[in-house]
Amino acid sequence: MSEHKHVYQEKENGGPTFVLLHGTGGNENDLLPLAKMIDEKANVLGVRGNVLENGMPRFFRRLQEGVFDMEDLKKRTDELNDFLQQAASQYKFQDQDVYAIGYSNGANIAANLLYEHGSVFKGVFLFHAMVPQQKEQLPNLSETAVFVGAGKNDPMIPADQTNILITDLQQAGASVESYWTTGGHQLLREEVDEAKRWYDTLRG
Repeated sequence: MSEHKHVYQEKENGGPTFVLLHGTGGNENDLLPLAKMIDEKANVLGVRGNVLENGMPRFFRRLQEGVFDMEDLKKRTDELNDFLQQAASQYKFQDQDVYAIGYSNGANIAANLLYEHGSVFKGVFLFHAMVPQQKEQLPNLSETAVFVGAGKNDPMIPADQTNILITDLQQAGASVESYWTTGGHQLLREEVDEAKRWYDTLRG
């Protein structure tokens, strides 16, 4: 198995699987309650980032606040993509029915997985994400639906960064729904409620 600490909980054989990607300082268990709120029957794969910043786990290095180490981002994104393929094989979940739930740093690497590897997820929840990189040509994302949750007063992520991300994903063919709160960087219950509504509609 690839070198990511993780937890896997099988709830429903053949059902959807959520890949949980935490924010800076989080771990593989952080988003388990969030996954349960959105779909308590989904299988869950909680993943811990492999990079430490002052002892806090992250999914890739940054040079300073809001400035990514692009070389490391590429390397870690490819590593995570390999890990997810291995996990699908090991745990025998349906790799065509996988949803990523990312918050902050985890949302950024989830977005970059789309930028680098295309429709690796059926759906993606990006909570408080910024555009991961400038890329002239994105893969075809017409097979992927994306929910973007953002705060208009987020001190860490300027609104224009999130808007560029939304535009990029739409231009690549993804179906994107965004929900803005008046809050900051924290994840609000109203965002989660909207995300669940979006997911339930998607699942039909």
